[in-house]
Amino acid sequence: MIEILKPTDLPRAREAGALVADILQAMRSRAAVGTNLLEIDAWTRSMIVDAGAVSCYVDYEPSFGRGPFGHYICTSVNDAVLHGRPRDYSLADGDLLTLDLAVSLDGVVADSAISFVVGEARDPDDLALIDATERALEAGIAVAGPGAKIGDLSHAIGTVLDDAGYQVSTEFGGHGVGSTMHQDPHIPNKGRAGRGYKLRPGLLLALEPWVMADTDRLLTDDDGWTLRSVTGCRTAHSEHTVAITDDGAEILTLPTR
Repeated sequence: MIEILKPTDLPRAREAGALVADILQAMRSRAAVGTNLLEIDAWTRSMIVDAGAVSCYVDYEPSFGRGPFGHYICTSVNDAVLHGRPRDYSLADGDLLTLDLAVSLDGVVADSAISFVVGEARDPDDLALIDATERALEAGIAVAGPGAKIGDLSHAIGTVLDDAGYQVSTEFGGHGVGSTMHQDPHIPNKGRAGRGYKLRPGLLLALEPWVMADTDRLLTDDDGWTLRSVTGCRTAHSEHTVAITDDGAEILTLPTR
């Protein structure tokens, strides 16, 4: 299903996006050496409940996961890149952590992810991974607008990741959002310009480039959810929800503070 929001829905989408962004920034500030992933999950739950929002993850049970996710935020550490299920693990100095969050507020969903190094960043390759995903995200957003094709976004994202020297998987990618978290259209992180669905005002898209340092192959952890690099290499993931408007693309998941 491809859902097109009415102009009157955009203020609610902005509120949902701001909430997701602010929760992620709060969790980033709390993710210090020694912080347990289950603490991050509990803090996230508290902020979602206090805002009167609804988690998109707790009861989420898609075909690629094993049972309901059962937590409020994805916490992917080091070789984990997607769907990291919070567990009893205390963050260490130099861990590369990705936080991915989707919530529904007043009937509209927003989805975003950030990657960062906990404590001291000693390995420049970690920072290069993060930078590549952030630049790829910027490139995809830059070409998004009414009349653009999904392939234009995929091509822009993939070009940045290719040029940075990373192998690009198209197994998971961006997607539409709206009243639910995962909708059509699917937005691969690599593709051919000029192909696919034509964007129109009112469409909400979550763009999410992710890479692994030396592979494009994933394996599923024993928890049935967490996706890791098959080689054990480090990973990074960046994501924003954008609204297609008459003038281009508005980023909804930018922090307000």
